[in-house]
Amino acid sequence: MIEVVGGGLAGCEAAYMLATHGAEVELLEMKPRKFTPAHESENLCELVCSNSLKSDDVYGNACGLLKEEMRRLGSLTMRAAEVSRVPAGGALAVDREKFSAFVTNALRQMENVHIVSREVTSLPKEGIVATGPLTSEALASHIAARYGTGLHFFDASAPIVSAEGIDYAKVFTADRYGKGTGDYLNCPLTKEEYERFVEELTSAERATLHDFEKGEIFEGCMPIEVMAARGKDTLRFGTFKPVGLTFEDGTRPYAVLQLRKENAGGTSYNLVGCQTNLKFPEQRRVFGLIPALKNAEFERYGVMHRNTFLHSPAVLNADFSAKDNALLFFAGQMTGVEGYVESAASGMLAGLHMWRRLNGKETIVPPATTVMGALSRYIAAENADFQPMNANYGILESGFERIRDKKERRRLLAERALEAVERFKTEING
Repeated sequence: MIEVVGGGLAGCEAAYMLATHGAEVELLEMKPRKFTPAHESENLCELVCSNSLKSDDVYGNACGLLKEEMRRLGSLTMRAAEVSRVPAGGALAVDREKFSAFVTNALRQMENVHIVSREVTSLPKEGIVATGPLTSEALASHIAARYGTGLHFFDASAPIVSAEGIDYAKVFTADRYGKGTGDYLNCPLTKEEYERFVEELTSAERATLHDFEKGEIFEGCMPIEVMAARGKDTLRFGTFKPVGLTFEDGTRPYAVLQLRKENAGGTSYNLVGCQTNLKFPEQRRVFGLIPALKNAEFERYGVMHRNTFLHSPAVLNADFSAKDNALLFFAGQMTGVEGYVESAASGMLAGLHMWRRLNGKETIVPPATTVMGALSRYIAAENADFQPMNANYGILESGFERIRDKKERRRLLAERALEAVERFKTEING
């Protein structure tokens, strides 16, 4: 029986990979007996920060390419995303409840997966640990005592509002650059409205962080108030950028906040890019300055919490196994991969590597020309200033530097990666 500790994206993928290859798996998840401050659903694979799995563009976006690599290896996450997806232009967004329910039911129906609700307080002698950035205090202490986590950063989520409270007379429907079928609601702001919003946002009262939560803020999850404090136009070149969005007469608004569907029924909307640590009353007041959200009803406020991760270059090999124990693997954000899809990919690989090792075979790390292979090597490469990493072209082994056309270069990178994934698939299963 192989223990997989943690029922998030990485843990569920690891358990699924092991089970599909015939292994008996015990999936240990402390919910519903115990919840972290950020979780509330009893289902496995709960999405906390956002319902978006980012771009689905296989040939123009590194995360889109990673998704396709995972699909070709039989990812449970990608199956769940497909059946629970909601319209989101060129992004892959999902109905959170349907997504987690699909994963939970899929694993429960597998005879060789045994789901046990129990908090694990110490590292197993062998197995896969995928307890995520909010690992329980007891287990986190045990990991720190053995490896010394030492590093952590903040993660933040954006507010969600009810569709009923949106003023539809003050929004327009469009996807950036026309990609999609008009899936986003766009809340335009004039120069005066934008500048007032930024002024109030940067001076609003923030929630107090506990001493144990103090640490660095990861750039990819930067609270909107922190971004705005960098300069009055920072949001206009980021979250609120109007580029690629126009009114019916062809003119472009000064700034735009986009709203993305949270579920297939379109009854809830996420404030895209508005992850925040403002106090709840301040969130109501400040986001209410956006004309379309003046009477918005908040279904969930933005929250901020600490994420903990290993100094993986000193602890892990590129196959996600511990350097001091070949049969102990780690997966998910605690390894230093950042993002839903990246976490799931690491779980998939940890499961495959564990399965091979238990069957007396050498582990095979995907080629460096694939996104999953590049991420695997990133977490193990010597790096004194190690920080969490998303899927991106910068970590891919290139070889196409002379091609100046960005689209063409990315297309070639994708084609090469997918060919490499097919070879990898044959090799690991052979």
